[in-house]
Amino acid sequence: MPYTVHTPDDVKKMLERIGVASIDDLFEQIPPEARFTGSLGLPPPASELEVRRELTRAELASTTLDQVNAFLGAGAYDHFIPSIVDHLAGRAEFYTAYTPYQPEASQGMLTAIFEYQSMIAALTGLPVSNASVYDGASGLAEAILLALSQAKKRRRVILSGAIHPEALATVHTYLANLPAEIVVVPPVNGLMDHAALSAALDGATACVAFQQPNFFGLLEDSFAIADLSKSKGALLVASVDPISLGLLAPPGEYGADVAVGEGQGLGGEIWYGGPYFGFFATKKEHVRRVPGRLVGQTVDREGRTGYVLTLQTREQHIRRDKATSNICTNQGIVALRGSMYLAAIGPAGIREVAEQCAAKARYAADRLSRLPGFRLAFKTPFFKEFVLDCGRPARDVCRDLLPARILPGVPLSRWFPAMEDYLMVAVTEKKTRAEIDALADALAGLGR
Repeated sequence: MPYTVHTPDDVKKMLERIGVASIDDLFEQIPPEARFTGSLGLPPPASELEVRRELTRAELASTTLDQVNAFLGAGAYDHFIPSIVDHLAGRAEFYTAYTPYQPEASQGMLTAIFEYQSMIAALTGLPVSNASVYDGASGLAEAILLALSQAKKRRRVILSGAIHPEALATVHTYLANLPAEIVVVPPVNGLMDHAALSAALDGATACVAFQQPNFFGLLEDSFAIADLSKSKGALLVASVDPISLGLLAPPGEYGADVAVGEGQGLGGEIWYGGPYFGFFATKKEHVRRVPGRLVGQTVDREGRTGYVLTLQTREQHIRRDKATSNICTNQGIVALRGSMYLAAIGPAGIREVAEQCAAKARYAADRLSRLPGFRLAFKTPFFKEFVLDCGRPARDVCRDLLPARILPGVPLSRWFPAMEDYLMVAVTEKKTRAEIDALADALAGLGR
């Protein structure tokens, strides 16, 4: 956008209007020892042409996932995005929209959000969805806050140790100053330990939270976890991969009270880690404790359909101590990309994407585990991700394949130092047989 700096005369007039002699006078309340002195070390001013050349040089020096053979995952996935998603999301009425406080002036935006909520409700099998939260990790933490608020005097929160470690860290941060007891059930053979879960459950348990598929890509027995949780009256929180719901039972089917997850796979680019969006769906009885915004459908006096923000339980709308969360504007445009993606591919499309992910991941796992020195770390069924024991440090494997422009996965030592030899390999519908075979051939060549 055009930008014109203030002239010295402009600055003089503004200072006179304020009633000070110089810009330094504006900072007189800051102690001299706390003020920065000297040069900022910035480069000299550049023309628009020079700036464009520099940005182009930097862009050409960057590498995108389309330029390499990548099998990265662990929470961010390279799924195909139909071109219509970028086209629609780039329209000014979406791209420049702010929180729709005035419904009479925001019917289009509110309609789009209502459609997003409807699609998330259909995907998860739960009747209520909000207008999204910041990301999957904060969605998990918000779900646990909901459970604690609904559970009255119950203070125990049981978490599966097979939840993404960064999501677990987010939950600990959210609950750090609350009277809650956090119990993390360590995984056994990559899965939530049902015996340990049963032992940890008691009448003081507010909720049980698990991930499906879990952090290691494995499929948990969600129905068994639900039965154990309900036997003690605890609420069940399921953190799910939305793409997996094209094949797996939706959370509503096995009795989850809240379903959350990272929505990046629904039409979101990798974007260097964000912005993403978290989806949040729940049962109707919990609707008044749902964080963030909720768009409702109504009719006006003439019987015409209209949309409004309803049950606004943000701190901006009610007393701070009564608020459910501080979720506010968030990345609404990214959530709308999710609804555009779902509308574009439809129910049959998301099933096809899920089937391709599962089939191609199975082919890759079979191919790689037959290589000398490599094996699958777990024998449990998985969806689109699996853990490969490389028989040597996984970081070394990644480094050795860089010259071939292959990114074989994510070393698990990043989160689990003891798993130095383990590599998380993700396979989405975008991967071809030739790309998977190229990875296998490259890994086989490491031992020669």
